[in-house]
Amino acid sequence: MATVTYDAVSRIYPKAMVKAVNELSLEIADGEFLVLVGPSGCGKTTTLRMLAGLEPVDEGDVLIDGRSVVGLAPRARDIAMVLQNFALYPHMNVADNLGFALRVAKVKKSEIATRVAEAAKLLDIEELLDRKPSQLSGGQRQRVAMGRAIVRQPRVFLLDEPLSNLDAKLRVATRSEISALQRRLGVTTVYVTHDQVEAMTMGDRVAVLKDGVLQQVDTPRVLYSSPVNAFVAGFIGSPAMNLIEGTLGPEGVTIGSTALALPRSLKQVVGSGRVTVGVRPESVALAGDGAGIPALVNLVEELGAEAYVYARLEHTLQRTSPEFVVRVDPVSAPRVGSRIELHIKTDAMLLFDAESGARITGGP
Repeated sequence: MATVTYDAVSRIYPKAMVKAVNELSLEIADGEFLVLVGPSGCGKTTTLRMLAGLEPVDEGDVLIDGRSVVGLAPRARDIAMVLQNFALYPHMNVADNLGFALRVAKVKKSEIATRVAEAAKLLDIEELLDRKPSQLSGGQRQRVAMGRAIVRQPRVFLLDEPLSNLDAKLRVATRSEISALQRRLGVTTVYVTHDQVEAMTMGDRVAVLKDGVLQQVDTPRVLYSSPVNAFVAGFIGSPAMNLIEGTLGPEGVTIGSTALALPRSLKQVVGSGRVTVGVRPESVALAGDGAGIPALVNLVEELGAEAYVYARLEHTLQRTSPEFVVRVDPVSAPRVGSRIELHIKTDAMLLFDAESGARITGGP
């Protein structure tokens, strides 16, 4: 087990106009499960590969347990990596796949057999040891790939979208297995995904990247309730936070023709002009008093215990009428094509600067 430190790390690909990773500084604690998340091309896999030694570090430093690993060969870093395609050797059975790295390292046969047996028991794949990868399901192959990393007893686990090739139901089951396994082993783990649901359900902390720049790193709960900017607010959460243009004034914020009082936490905010208003789907209710924001229902998604209404707002500042998502009781869900009024719970409302996207707070 080990700590991992990115110290102002940058990666600049040849002929690229911008840095793939831009001055990333990040501390990962011993035994922590940290998830790197962001849209495609944001630099998360490059960040992982620099730690693994598969990408050079152009600026800054990468440290494991306080020791710089820049320039060290991947095999000298004492890390294990699980890839999205599992990379199992098709001509070897499961037992040989699990022990391959140990044989290359010239570990004694008795030690290899012991480690393979322990990993197989831990992952509940003891009955699969004689099978070839072609005889395994996707979930079983994923377990073998994890087992191959476990037998090496590394200081750091690196996982690069290991669930992307699994079907939806198996992904849900497997992500809980990986989380439980990591907590039993206590190994420092860096996990890359573009799926924010995976990030929120698996990580002790989540680091959100955009265009190679770290936007925010914190617990899933803090990211959800207190995003530092509009990008994080819109990326974290499913469905995403509603973001709409409004006008800030002395009496509050106006969306279209509807004026809303500022939440208590923003009473000290001064100024005027355009802002971005953020509100979660669960913080909006259907109103019937004529004082809500008018909207037209485009779609209703019924998910059993809850339903999501997708409605186009009327009379807003934006050129294209934005879509607003509302979580409702399926029993009271409106019909597609109907006109509704939306009531925003103002104490759950967030404000962001319209230009920079930075969160506006009521502090000094």
